[in-house]
Amino acid sequence: MIGWKNGVAKLTVPTPFPVGDVHVYAIRGERMTLVDAGPKTEEAWQVLKSQLWELGLTPDDIEQVILTHHHPDHAGLLDYFPKELPVYGHFLNERWLNRTDEFLQAHDDFYFKLFAEFGIPEKYKMVIPLLKRSLRFACSRSLTGVLEEGDSIPGLEGWTVIETPGHAQSHIGLIREKDGIFIGGDHLLAHISANPLLEPPLLGSNERPKPQLQFNESLEKLKQLPISLVYPGHGENIENVNELVDKRLRRQHERAMTVKEWLEEEALTVFQVCKRLFPSVYERELALTLSETIAQLDYLQALGEISINKEAAAFLYTCVKG
Repeated sequence: MIGWKNGVAKLTVPTPFPVGDVHVYAIRGERMTLVDAGPKTEEAWQVLKSQLWELGLTPDDIEQVILTHHHPDHAGLLDYFPKELPVYGHFLNERWLNRTDEFLQAHDDFYFKLFAEFGIPEKYKMVIPLLKRSLRFACSRSLTGVLEEGDSIPGLEGWTVIETPGHAQSHIGLIREKDGIFIGGDHLLAHISANPLLEPPLLGSNERPKPQLQFNESLEKLKQLPISLVYPGHGENIENVNELVDKRLRRQHERAMTVKEWLEEEALTVFQVCKRLFPSVYERELALTLSETIAQLDYLQALGEISINKEAAAFLYTCVKG
């Protein structure tokens, strides 16, 4: 049964992705607000309308949408809403929501370069154009306005923006400090650790972001906030925030130390490490497993544990000798 709790209602709609259902949140305020929207499928639209109806609402009652991040399972359904509906989010949503031919070409160019640096065999290059296939469930529109760290949210008194990059460069959460409610998107999930996904360099930069390092910093940030309850993008609500954050950071460190042990024995490419970390799924989920693999290597490099030999086309990672 869908209902209001302290002015927030949790709606759950299906997605076509392995992650399963996604949560969308309605918030009562000066403006009736939806946080995230769901994927662009007719099934998701019908389920969303049905759950809004249980709240006594229709899509026409929604006065604005706030995006936690740009991924299609969170933003795609915006195309079912009127074009004039205000949509707010971090400015880094824009290149994904309102995709240009230049951005899509830059996306592919980035991965062709990355595949060479990662030592990925030529036969896998055919996968690169397919990395954008999830965008068929994405929307095509622009933000009305942008939100950044510390901003108040139009029409939602008491809610504040917290930037939490890592899973996506555009990722934000919303906190209401009076009761510690945090709407966190995919930043902290109860059942899995969100993948720190690779993205092309930001405008004006030639270097790719390092999402695992961002993700860890964003997790540590949560521990400094007065959070009593996390409403996540997927899965169950979270109350033991600090305990779960420590668990996620500890598990990530342990996985990185396993990679370090391999690199103490021999120098390896990203692809070689990826195959060891994910022997049964790396071919089926190449993009996700590569993101997770480079995450561990970025982390080890930041610790000063490994170095990179960039002299060959395929970069070689090795342990720093103590």
